[in-house]
Amino acid sequence: MGHLIAAGPRHSLGVSQDGTVVATGAGASGECRTTGWADVIDVAAGNVHTAPNTGRSHSVGLRSDGTVVATGWNNEGQCEVSDWQDVTAVAAGWRRTLGLRADGTVLAAGRLAEGAGDVSTWREIVALACGDWHSVGLRADGTVVAAGNSRRGQCSVDGWTGITAIEAGYLHTVGLTSAGRVVAVGDRTGGACDVDAWRDVVAIAAGSRHTVAVTTDGRAMAVGGNDAGQCDVAGWREIVAVAAGSRHTLGLRADGSVVATGSNDHGQCDVTGWPPIGR
Repeated sequence: MGHLIAAGPRHSLGVSQDGTVVATGAGASGECRTTGWADVIDVAAGNVHTAPNTGRSHSVGLRSDGTVVATGWNNEGQCEVSDWQDVTAVAAGWRRTLGLRADGTVLAAGRLAEGAGDVSTWREIVALACGDWHSVGLRADGTVVAAGNSRRGQCSVDGWTGITAIEAGYLHTVGLTSAGRVVAVGDRTGGACDVDAWRDVVAIAAGSRHTVAVTTDGRAMAVGGNDAGQCDVAGWREIVAVAAGSRHTLGLRADGSVVATGSNDHGQCDVTGWPPIGR
């Protein structure tokens, strides 16, 4: 199953049960213009930690036929994905988009300057994640590869094994192990990597400076920056998936409803009126 919810710097996305995409939040660059999207099974929201209030973001949707749509900020070609085929998953970072093809190779569009788009040699990839300046790929054998800026060690994933899911934030990377544990590398100063004690985890998400997880009993937990309340998820129940933006967090309940916490300066947490999410 793809990502049915996604959180950007100041907008949120959800895939409804009929395959259309709902969006809320600021849309100055067109990142919320998802009307007309259909048969979508996976969404991604570009992240902009360094300037979360500029409105410079984009949104990406994967259709069931393996084609990709994108809208929003396109200054470096990050939305130029209309010719992609046979894609099985998408990820969006700062000024770039990644697409996982059915043969395990990876496509990239947008900014290449920091090396985060240097993914053409990756093989046997089964999942993708994008931070602001780095990209991460999960291989079929449970190992992980990364490319891009690693000034805080966010690409130091060479020793990881037994990984089943990956997520990437501004300056950190997290991985979920087959044993339900979470591993993290990168900037440890803000607490986003303080996941060593977590157990029985089934899903993860990485925001700019925080990390969120779902446990086997449907509860959520979070660590890291909490200046806007983005880590206030302890009361959530029956959660099956989470998404983390710059300063807000989304949770998808088993009944298809969505909860949100954190910054709502631009309406990015206004999800109570959404139709049921899920395919």
